[in-house]
This record gives sequence, C-alpha cells and structure tokens, in this order.
Amino acid sequence: MTAADTILHFEKSARQDVRWWLLLIVGAMFSWGGLTIDPQTNCASDGACAPWLVPIAAVMGIGALTMALGLLIGNPRRGSTADFRAGTLRWWEGQIGSAAREAGEIPLATIARITVIRESDSDSIHFYGQDGGRLPLPDGEILPWPYDRWAERLVAGAPHIRLAIESR
Repeated sequence: MTAADTILHFEKSARQDVRWWLLLIVGAMFSWGGLTIDPQTNCASDGACAPWLVPIAAVMGIGALTMALGLLIGNPRRGSTADFRAGTLRWWEGQIGSAAREAGEIPLATIARITVIRESDSDSIHFYGQDGGRLPLPDGEILPWPYDRWAERLVAGAPHIRLAIESR
C-alpha cells in the first residue's frame, strides 16, 4: 500500500450538490410566477378559478428560494476520511467553517462487517461491530455513491472487515 492509499477521503459541499441548485431554480420560478401572475386571471378554460393558488405559490417559492440561498451561501460540507495508517474512520455533516453539526470518529478495528443493501429506489449501507450490533454511524450522505465501491476500497485497506452486498 502506498502513502496515497493510506487515506480514503470523500467530501461534498452544498454548492457541489445539484439538489440545492434545482431547489433554487424551482423556488425562483414559483416566486416569479406568484409575484407576476394576476390572481384574478388564474382560471381554467371551463371557467373554474382558483385565485388563492397564486399567493400560495409565491410563499412556497420564496421559502424554497430562501432555503436554497441559505445553503448555497453557507455552503455546509459533509464527508468522511478513512485513515488506514491511523486506523480510524472520521465523518462530519453540516460543517460550516471549522464547526460541524455532527461529527465523529471510530476505530476501524471496531467495525467487523459492512452490509450494502441495493434496492430498486435507493441503496443503503450499514456498519456492524465485533459484537454483531449495528454501529451508530450516520447515513450514506457522508459516503460517496455507489456505496459498494467505497466499501470495497475500505475493506481492501482494512481486510479484517467483512463485506456483504445484498439485493432486494
């Protein structure tokens, strides 16, 4: 194992996450529509009108726009680092500057098994300790997708960990 292979690092910020850019666009569209459409002209071809929908769209759009802008400006980061030389797995979520909303570290020696569950709509990853109990690690947001490839790289650096991949 080379020096470059001793660390398995992943980090992603809000500005790198397409979800928040899409929320910004949708929020801007709803805000613009809600602020520019005359509620009295919001009628269907059969004559049914719903003028109350226009202000609701504006409020929803402004809320989504505010939330997306807050995340994109604050740019919280999440990620993980597996340091094989030190024998640790460290993770963080919601980190802005040097402060993280949630962070932790666990010795790799306490991880006995990793199970990746492939489902049709989403995958999940679970960590188990030497006693067989599930370890309190955060969800997959701290790990790169696809989880099975990341787990294979982790097991290559920490061969005492067993890897199980299940399809459901």
